[in-house]
Amino acid sequence: MANGPLIVQSDRTVLLEVAHPDAEAARHELAVFAELERAPEHIHTYRVTRLGLWNARAAGHDAENMLDTLNRWSKFPVPPSVALDITETVGRYGRLSIERDDEGTLILRSADRAVLTEVARNKRISPLLVGHPTEDTYVIDAWARGQIKQELLKIGWPAEDFAGYTPGTPHEIAMDETSDFSLRPYQHDAVNTFVAGGSGVVVLPCGAGKTLVGAGAMAETKTTTLILVTNTVSARQWRDELLKRTTLTPEEIGEYSGQVKEVKPVTIATYQILTAKRKGEYAHLALLDALDWGLIVYDEVHLLPAPVFKLTADLQARRRLGLTATLVREDGREGDVFSLIGPKRFDAPWKEIEAQGFISPAVCYEVRIDLPEYERLEYAASADDERYRLASTAPAKIQTVRDLVAKHKGEQILIIGQYLDQIDAVSDALGAPKITGATPVDEREVLFQAFRTGEVPVLVVSKVANFSIDLPEASVAIQISGSYGSRQEEAQRLGRLLRPKKSGHTASFYTLIARDTVDQDYAQNRQRFLAEQGYSYTILDADSLAA
Repeated sequence: MANGPLIVQSDRTVLLEVAHPDAEAARHELAVFAELERAPEHIHTYRVTRLGLWNARAAGHDAENMLDTLNRWSKFPVPPSVALDITETVGRYGRLSIERDDEGTLILRSADRAVLTEVARNKRISPLLVGHPTEDTYVIDAWARGQIKQELLKIGWPAEDFAGYTPGTPHEIAMDETSDFSLRPYQHDAVNTFVAGGSGVVVLPCGAGKTLVGAGAMAETKTTTLILVTNTVSARQWRDELLKRTTLTPEEIGEYSGQVKEVKPVTIATYQILTAKRKGEYAHLALLDALDWGLIVYDEVHLLPAPVFKLTADLQARRRLGLTATLVREDGREGDVFSLIGPKRFDAPWKEIEAQGFISPAVCYEVRIDLPEYERLEYAASADDERYRLASTAPAKIQTVRDLVAKHKGEQILIIGQYLDQIDAVSDALGAPKITGATPVDEREVLFQAFRTGEVPVLVVSKVANFSIDLPEASVAIQISGSYGSRQEEAQRLGRLLRPKKSGHTASFYTLIARDTVDQDYAQNRQRFLAEQGYSYTILDADSLAA
């Protein structure tokens, strides 16, 4: 395209001109294989990374597709070095494969003997290989299936895993077709691509029914299933949804958490219990072998605690399904998700599902608040490690919260914060109930249910409400503080608003920022997530909200 919205540069960065009439179409295709790095108002910067290219390849896109996107939307010719680099990088995926021979022995195979020799001589891979029966194969130590995939990825030779999976103990599970309910087309596609691939990650927006994709995968595989979730509230929501949408009965679903220790054909456990230690040892590791699991589901895989990666390295013979709204991890371990859970199998952009009417449209705002002089002076005199908390919890934000609650009177409003003293202050100022980590699980469920029914119109919550909480009628979120510049948290918080509304309200997502502080700096990183998903945001002055 002679005048497209993209500029492809030789350092593998791609610039997107936001105001260009074709920007949305180009962004939609570019996001398949490139990662957004910066998202100021006018020009967004993407980077083409090796992992992004391999995830796209695993999801069914080849180098020709990706280069066609760049050539079609670029304002200038794509540098030949970039085109060659993309072709060669994509071509690395699958040159090595992990298989089983006729005796069931785990082998590393490649028709490219030079590549096979190169990796076999690597000092971290060589100890994992215990035989060289043919020119194009090495024998992998039986325990090392996960570790060798990690090491191969690190040196730039991602292997495709065709070694198969244990079927687990068969267990009859089907979707409940006695009601009008059925999986949406994109949920069907996600289930089918996962099952065909064997293991991997499905990326869907919050509110788009990731739980139902998990249920659909269970109905296809019909085997004992271990589901790992972020917290007990999430575990109970999974249980409720499975009872509602599948043929499973209460007797078939167990909860394994800090409160209950049940092991049943479908067991839902929290990450916290799996990583709990007693006398330096993982106290509940036996859960991973308590039954012959045929499927392990990782909910919110972008939040997977680091110890679970080590445990997962030993679970490569079991099908693994990761569910997430974003592959971004703040700890940079996306490569471990790729090698140990599996590559991206399915990705449906947020705006595309919104256009189909399956999630609510959302409008995003950054509200900038001027600090009074005495707060500015306190901030200026503080140590660097104290400044973010001071800016985030500025008392001046409370009046802005009041103004927004008044502006949206009659809607269901979530106020979300990071700091407990700030949550207490806002709850007291509004006379609204609050939920924090100290709130007992049963009390949380009562308050969440009262919010769902409209009995409680305003709810103040800590980060415990970031994850897997189903509040379909929430149409306003006011983010008063967050975890520095966390894009994954932005995904979760926006996701609280995206369930379609019976009320028909368009969702409003507000982030309150103390002007000219590190609060504003961190907000720019969080906003990258909004831009990645195609949402624009409007900057408002707090004074303009006053009645």
